[in-house]
Amino acid sequence: MPLSPISRRHWLQTGLACAAVGLGAPLSALADNRPVKILVGFPPGGGTDAIARLLAEPLRDALGVPVIVENRAGAGGQLAAQALKAAAPDGTTLLLSHDHTISILPLVLRNPGFEPAKDFVAVAGFATFVNALALSGGTPARSLAEFAQWVRAQGGKAAVGIPAPASVPQFLVQTLAKRQQLDLVAVPYRGSAPMMADMLGNQIPAGVGSIPDFIENHRAGRLRVVAVMGQQRQAAMPEVPTFAEAGIPGFEEIPYYGLFAPAHTPKAALERVGAALAQAIAQPAVRDRLTAMGLTVGYMSSEQLSQRERAYTEVWARIIRDSGFQPQ
Repeated sequence: MPLSPISRRHWLQTGLACAAVGLGAPLSALADNRPVKILVGFPPGGGTDAIARLLAEPLRDALGVPVIVENRAGAGGQLAAQALKAAAPDGTTLLLSHDHTISILPLVLRNPGFEPAKDFVAVAGFATFVNALALSGGTPARSLAEFAQWVRAQGGKAAVGIPAPASVPQFLVQTLAKRQQLDLVAVPYRGSAPMMADMLGNQIPAGVGSIPDFIENHRAGRLRVVAVMGQQRQAAMPEVPTFAEAGIPGFEEIPYYGLFAPAHTPKAALERVGAALAQAIAQPAVRDRLTAMGLTVGYMSSEQLSQRERAYTEVWARIIRDSGFQPQ
């Protein structure tokens, strides 16, 4: 069944309430003052990496210990998730992830090397975002309809970059191809950064990724976002229509960003990090930067993030099953 939207006002109230506990002074540091490591499953320079590095400083200030971002790039976040599973459950190793690693990989891989419900625990969520279709600067189209016309003029076939194989962007490309009767080939990359490099170099005419991946180059005119997922247009780029407005309904449910820890991490450690995250995103400068990156910022407790992850997984399990995709 479809995800129920979580109101931004509720998120804000919840986050500010949690942040109020420690606002103005560091939260209790971890017992032995060891650094906190945030695993990121994608290369430096991508949207997820930028978000992790933005949050690291306010988390450090709130926790009173160093916070280090460690990139474990590869396999759509699979390597980072496996590293989280192997980490000690003491609150010093976290995974900052969006939906792909936590919700999608277990649906498309026979043996991803981890089971989210068994191996991880949700710490807290801090935002939702949307995926989008963007066109490279050398592609003359200015809309989704014009892109379809342009592809037909090229013989009906075109490559569309995606940040990882068997991902939401891949299934979106497949749906676009089917609805528009085009031969669109999803070209997987090891994260959004190398995909963006090829788009900016006009090596591929289009790509599907998250708004944080595209927004700066969209604003600079180096590429053009022509459609976004979700039920409404995004505040960061209100000129861009939703896929439904562009004639491709079915992509209204939106993914999440959150922090995850190894299973059996003590509740006190989870609450400490969750309160630090709430405090971090309550800072106007942090909230404004995340919003400018295309995120809808809002605090989700451990329980709220878990509920959202389960509901999102259920929706995409149906979409993936209906696509005929077989786990690999």
